[in-house]
Order: sequence, then C-alpha cells, then structure tokens
Amino acid sequence: MKVAAIRRRLESNQPGWAAQIAVRSAGLALLGLCAAAAWWLHRSVSQLPAHSATFLEFAAAALAVSSGCLGWALLGEGPGLFRLIPVPGRTILPFSN
Repeated sequence: MKVAAIRRRLESNQPGWAAQIAVRSAGLALLGLCAAAAWWLHRSVSQLPAHSATFLEFAAAALAVSSGCLGWALLGEGPGLFRLIPVPGRTILPFSN
C-alpha cells in the first residue's frame, strides 16, 4: 500500500480497524517508553551521593515528557488526530488611517 493511500485513509472520517490498532498500539509503545525513561530517571536521580543532574538525565526527562504527551494523544484520540478539519477562508482588511 502506498503512503499516499494510507494518508488519505487516515484523513477520512472512517479510518478502519487496522488504523485504529496501529495508531493506538504506537500510543501504548510510547507510553511504555515514557515509563521506562521515568523509571531510569528516578533510579539515576535517587543514587547516593547526591549529584547534579547530567545531560543524560535531562535528555531522559525530555524523552519521558514528550513520549508521554504523544503517547496519550495517540492512545486517546487514535486516527482522529490526522483527520482534516475545515478552515474558514481569510479576509484581508485594508489599513485604515
């Protein structure tokens, strides 16, 4: 199946059960990645002696937040995230002095 056909299917109002499973599974995978990053981050920060945060800990925190947000969005909304919505036209107003 071509990418354009997959995209058209996701943008329609009836994406099908395969798209539902694929998108929501990706959401679950991202939530698993979030949990793993948060677990590693908790273990890393809790080690004695107390230490300043390293670049790797900042990267793990950013990964946990971004994968958590995207995972919940994909899991909760599913293929509806890719649905096109109508956008009203714009009106250009002339400058008034």
